[in-house]
Amino acid sequence: MRETLVVGAGIAGLVVARELVLQGHRVRVLEADDRAGGQLLRKTIAGIPLDAGAEAFATRGGTVRTYLERLGIADRVVAPLDAPAWLHARTGTTVPLPAVSLLGIPSAPLAEDVVAVVGRRAAWRGMTDALLPGPVGAKSATLGELVRRRMGDGILEQLVAPVVEGIHSKHPDELPVSVAPGLVHHLLRENSLARAVARLRTDAPAGSLVAGLDGGMGMLVDALLAELDRYGVTVEYGVRVAEVHPDRVVLAVDPDEAAADPDAEPEGEIREGLVVVAAPGLVTPADGRAATRTATHLMTLVIEAGTDAARALAANPRGTGVLVARGTDVTARALTHVSAKWAWVREAAAGREVVRLSYESPPTADRARRDAELLLGVRIPEIAVVAAEATTWLRAGRFEAAPGIPITGEQVSGTGLASVIDHAHRLAEIIGPPAPEAAAGSSTDPAASTERTAS
Repeated sequence: MRETLVVGAGIAGLVVARELVLQGHRVRVLEADDRAGGQLLRKTIAGIPLDAGAEAFATRGGTVRTYLERLGIADRVVAPLDAPAWLHARTGTTVPLPAVSLLGIPSAPLAEDVVAVVGRRAAWRGMTDALLPGPVGAKSATLGELVRRRMGDGILEQLVAPVVEGIHSKHPDELPVSVAPGLVHHLLRENSLARAVARLRTDAPAGSLVAGLDGGMGMLVDALLAELDRYGVTVEYGVRVAEVHPDRVVLAVDPDEAAADPDAEPEGEIREGLVVVAAPGLVTPADGRAATRTATHLMTLVIEAGTDAARALAANPRGTGVLVARGTDVTARALTHVSAKWAWVREAAAGREVVRLSYESPPTADRARRDAELLLGVRIPEIAVVAAEATTWLRAGRFEAAPGIPITGEQVSGTGLASVIDHAHRLAEIIGPPAPEAAAGSSTDPAASTERTAS
């Protein structure tokens, strides 16, 4: 039986590899990095094991929990602190997010906690949602377009955008309406976006919207790798793929070998098999334009136990963290009070406080410390910060892939662990069991479908 080659060992690659091996494929995973897991990364900072990438998953729909049950680790699912996040508004004030909202969309635009963020004029514009027929905005392509048409620019830019950017690292104008499952359905039933939000929040109260894993999301990576090892799947690290074809991949030329004989024609090693791509940058979008990638820069700060700053943060946390509106005096896009949000981090930190800030441009540790002071309302002197660790992620922009090579991952599934797992699972079902050996010899003409890494 020929091998099935999965290119990329992020969550999408690990899930599709597991599902294919369960269908009888002989699978090998090729990963350019020296580790698996993609944006699920565990780091030890100041002796504390922490998530340095995705730290939670959306519970709506049950996709992730169902998969965790299949892996036998659903008992590790934990809920975050049952408290709302806060918002650093354009006015420079930091206030709790509206009590009943979804991705920042308020269920009561004239509520005082909404007015405190957007002002009374924008709040009155949001109330026109109740006067519009239900179909208005129902066919919007993006979440931003839907909110703008129903509630106006003020609520969109000052309230919804900071929340969405803090969660998805994208403006609502860049996200499909499906990022809020059921929202359009309830809009048409209730004839109001605000009432649709209220209905969704009644069905799924705040504490159940997201969850994490005790010990961090890296537990999911460990479980998937253990499964692949159990089924005899080899994961090769440090293997860069330069070209993908339906029936083979071409590995990148070793730079040391190329330097040894500069006159030789570079030829990368060829690996043959059914190819599934689960890594960004290897498949060209159907419209021919270059695939996009967006950088997100994180800075994690650990504040020493026993300091005034640590005591103040432990005594009066601003919920699970603070989201930031654009145009303020803070350059961070969001802050997560990690040791307040997750009980397992609180225990592991042993009195220290952990905060994580996200940025569009690389921050310095001092910039992050000063932003944290403003967002949390607590003075944090330099001497109190015992560790500062930076991490940068490149997020793949979503696109429609040309037919020919099976592809999965957030570049085609969209963001969010539920979307990534669901897409990878469904792709494996579409591929189905391996073809009989007799059919294996009739391979596709490699000249007919070639994809190369963008130069």
